[in-house]
Parts: sequence; structure tokens; C-alpha cells
Amino acid sequence: MARRWPWLAAAAVAVLDRGTKHLVETRVAEWEAVPVINGFFRIVHTRNTGVAFSLFAEEGAGGGGAVLTAVTAALTLLVAALLWQASRSLREHWTMPAALALILAGAAGNLFDRVAFGSVTDFLDFYAGTHHWPAFNVADSSITCGAALLAANAWLSRKRKPGGV
Repeated sequence: MARRWPWLAAAAVAVLDRGTKHLVETRVAEWEAVPVINGFFRIVHTRNTGVAFSLFAEEGAGGGGAVLTAVTAALTLLVAALLWQASRSLREHWTMPAALALILAGAAGNLFDRVAFGSVTDFLDFYAGTHHWPAFNVADSSITCGAALLAANAWLSRKRKPGGV
């Protein structure tokens, strides 16, 4: 069981991502905004043809959608292979498999949307006045948290090595 927890965590996050997207897709009209915290946060149903936080959305809207999907699929397979290796190693600090599990869950969640629907549902909209952070979803958050854990793992690994600073 100790080696399976990252895979179970990745599956749980991917299910949470798809579930929240489904709720928004079925209960909020596209471009409808549902205030949650006035002046700070709302749910807004948007479709993103780019990658996380709407990066490269213009490329995904044209002929680049297939390229983004192929790159996402390749990176998802790479992260799965890295997670397989990390989850089999007893020397890895828990942050490495946790980071890879979060990244895998997010990549798989957005890849599913891209393949099934041609775009990704984004709905978390944080803002202050007229300044908006690009809308995002659970998968994007998972990838971001995984990247932060990778950075923490690099720092922790450096501290554990003999002679590390």
C-alpha cells in the first residue's frame, strides 16, 4: 500500500477535477458568472483552448490544438513514468511522489477534456477590481501545487546530501 498511495492520490484529484468541471458544465451557462466572494472570487464557466491559466490559447484555437494535445499526452506519459520510478524507490522523500502525483492528476484531467471536448473547462475566477487572474480549474491548481512540491523536494534533497548548503 505504501507504494500505491501516489497513484490513489492522483486518481482522487483527477476525479475531483472532472467532477467539479462537470458541475460547472451542467449548472452554469457558458460565460455566466456566479459571485462567491464579492470583489474577489466568482465561478465563471469558460472554455480554454490553451494550457494552464489560458497560456497559448490562441495556438490551441487554430491548428495548434492537435499539437498541444500531443505535447500534453507525451508529458503526461513522461510524468507517469517518473511517478512509477519514484513510487518504487524507498529512497525518495515523500514530496517527490506527491509532486508527481499532483502533476499527473492535473495533466490527465486537462488532457481528458482536450481529447473529449477540444478545450478545457475553467471556472475559478479570482479578481480585485478590474484585475483578473486568468480563470483556472482544479487540474491547473494540482499542477501548480505539484510544481511547488518539486521545488520543495529539490531544496530538501540539497539539504540532506552530505556537504549540502
